[in-house]
Amino acid sequence: MAAKPLNVLFLCTHNSARSILAEALLNHLGAGRFRAFSAGSSPRESQQPNPLALQVLREAGVPADGLRSKSWDVFAGLDAPQMDLVITVCDNAAGEVCPYWPGHPATAHWAYPDPSEVQGTTEEKLAAFRRTLQAMRQRLDLFLMLPQEALTPLSIEKTARELAAR
Repeated sequence: MAAKPLNVLFLCTHNSARSILAEALLNHLGAGRFRAFSAGSSPRESQQPNPLALQVLREAGVPADGLRSKSWDVFAGLDAPQMDLVITVCDNAAGEVCPYWPGHPATAHWAYPDPSEVQGTTEEKLAAFRRTLQAMRQRLDLFLMLPQEALTPLSIEKTARELAAR
């Protein structure tokens, strides 16, 4: 019998770039062992995923269909999927007071520069998104090396926090 996939929530302020990249990438690489979600602490009204984030995902062969920006409040309710791990991917969201997460998931912070703040040509901006995606992939590849039996709440948090230093 297959183990239940672990739910991972990636948080950022607007849920338009970094958290969207992480959600799509983990769902793609996780091979059913993980279910990734993303949200923002304060997405703007009518916030949509950054088109450059969607473009680099598609270029990398990562499905981007169905990705949408949403508030972290969506995941704080009793009817929300229970998270096993919550990872902030921007310093602003890491410094905010998070909602109560049902089930008391493990937490970690993986800081990435905001590629959407890069000024310059479209190619320079795309390069920033590609660098962020690559940095995320390196961490996630290491995280995914954990054997299924090692995915206990304590080891998940320990490993996720150790990967923050990479």
